Amino acid sequence: MDNKKYINKIVKVKIDRPLGSKHPKHGFIYPLNYGFVPNTVSGDGEELDCYILGLFEPVEEFEGMCIAIIHRTNDNDDKLIIVPKDKYYNDDQINALTEFQERFFKHEIFR
Repeated sequence: MDNKKYINKIVKVKIDRPLGSKHPKHGFIYPLNYGFVPNTVSGDGEELDCYILGLFEPVEEFEGMCIAIIHRTNDNDDKLIIVPKDKYYNDDQINALTEFQERFFKHEIFR
């Protein structure tokens, strides 16, 4: 998995589903900012997705540290975990904060 190259790197994210927005197909509300790394391609053919943790207002862009990757074992769509430079989340916290969407997939967290 070449997405591991992002771990411990500063990543610039474009937010297409800001905190509080509604998923266009499934109707749930995003409890965090969710976006992608522009000009990348993930396993699903789309841009590489990111969860933004530790930011509590909707934003259009965000630059932060990639502390982990959620690797879905039953879907070809990794998710970067991006946080402000001074924040840290353990695996249990990451799982709890991304459960709204990740509960539908088997995954493991890489660091």
